Amino acid sequence: MKPRSILVSLSSLAVGALLVGCGATGVESTAAAGTVSAASSASTSAATVTTATGNAALTVDEARAANATPDAADTTWEAASATTVTLTGDSAAVEGGGATVDGATVTITTGGTYVLTGTLDGQVVVDSASDDEVKLVLSGADITSGTGPAISVVDAGEAVVVLAEGSTNSLTDAATYADTGENAPNAALYSTSDLTIGGAGSLTVTGRSQDGIASVDGLVISGGTLSVEAADDGIRGKDHLAVTGGAVTVDAGGDALKSTNDTEADSGFIDISGGTLTLSAGTDGFDAATDVIISGGAVQVDALDDGVHAEFSLVIGGGDVTVTRSYEGLEAQYLALTGGTVEITAEDDGLNVSAGSTTSDTAPQMGGGPGGGVVDGLALVTGGSLTIDAGGDGFDSNGSAEIAGGTVVVHGPLTDGNGALDVNGTFLVTGGTLLAVGSAGMAEAPDAESTQGWIQAQTSGPAGATIQILSGSDVVAEFTAAKDFANVVYSGAGIAAGEEYAIVVDGQSTTATAGTATGGMGGGGRGPRR
Repeated sequence: MKPRSILVSLSSLAVGALLVGCGATGVESTAAAGTVSAASSASTSAATVTTATGNAALTVDEARAANATPDAADTTWEAASATTVTLTGDSAAVEGGGATVDGATVTITTGGTYVLTGTLDGQVVVDSASDDEVKLVLSGADITSGTGPAISVVDAGEAVVVLAEGSTNSLTDAATYADTGENAPNAALYSTSDLTIGGAGSLTVTGRSQDGIASVDGLVISGGTLSVEAADDGIRGKDHLAVTGGAVTVDAGGDALKSTNDTEADSGFIDISGGTLTLSAGTDGFDAATDVIISGGAVQVDALDDGVHAEFSLVIGGGDVTVTRSYEGLEAQYLALTGGTVEITAEDDGLNVSAGSTTSDTAPQMGGGPGGGVVDGLALVTGGSLTIDAGGDGFDSNGSAEIAGGTVVVHGPLTDGNGALDVNGTFLVTGGTLLAVGSAGMAEAPDAESTQGWIQAQTSGPAGATIQILSGSDVVAEFTAAKDFANVVYSGAGIAAGEEYAIVVDGQSTTATAGTATGGMGGGGRGPRR
């Protein structure tokens, strides 16, 4: 693991306008002055975070400052100065300089722009000077290799794949490679140099042997429509993988998106700032050796293991992230939600903060099980919207947790072996809105030191039940349960410590005193539990 020390203390972070209501979660808070967002702890004030393991911030900007800046190459090109390579089945014809043909292999040896059209049962190899930029414009190119990658960048300063406007292209590698050495290529589109993919055309990539698209350096996707099917990982950038635009669909037997460099302090991260991503994975949707940063775009993940996995920090500051299936939804040592909309469906934990993972090839790898104590980790919410539907623990931190803004809605487990909330260390609510419903046996509530009021009540009801929080005759909050439940935890701007509130489930009332835990495990800091 890279030797980086991230310090998790946020003060005076401005929280922008939050959701009015909570859509599918059905959470709405009603005060005497009228209906306001349940997400609004104080819409004109800042969210101040008091939980800390140091003195730096977990935000999108801070996370990006800790990592290298992805090198996105220019994807514009001039036809007049380009070399044309016409693919003719088992050979090719070249008009211009910089490329040679040997049987079914086209080799590019000079920097410049090359326009590829036609069909090739062979391979395109880039082997130029280490400071050359080589731009491959795919304009109706279909390349299938029987020996290795369809396109292999052996050497170049930078490789750029441009999808010509309106074009349809495909790359398919061999099912078995001729070169199987330790450092041999292993993807249908493979580069030893920084790789940028963009343009306004489409590209279908089939990785029959291992990966679909891979770069040994950094990889940036800035545009185009990409469809990747891979036996192992879908898209892999060793140093980093960044998506700034385009429409990307991945169906991978392994991880959908992956970055693996864990030896350099500013590498091994995945950064999503735009585009539309639809990911299906046999293991993780995202798997980063260090960090995952999401600030924009629309992401949908269907994964058999983790939806989004970062070994170090996971920061979501914008965009829409939907995990439709996972074993664990979000997993990292430090996890911060400062904006955006996140919806998680998980077989086990919806959100899991832990440390010490070395692999995610099988589901129950990461996490602090019994005897693991409180780890150096933090789950932090200062803005945005997080909705979790979990079969295990819903909001689970083996370190500490703080909710200082935004909206957190947890539809927790049906069985008593897990809880909607599970925090081993301190658990503070200082702003925002928290609603957690689930089983009662392991039910937890925020710590008494929380500066925003909260209530907990052991009251049960079926899926579809209407739950109201009343202060006298005033409705503080009202929502609909998505699953059967036996315990309710709620915190919002309308809750005052020490005051009594009624929790009404389909007309049946239970009284709770704000700041007092009832049954279950009580407040935070109970010690290790997965």
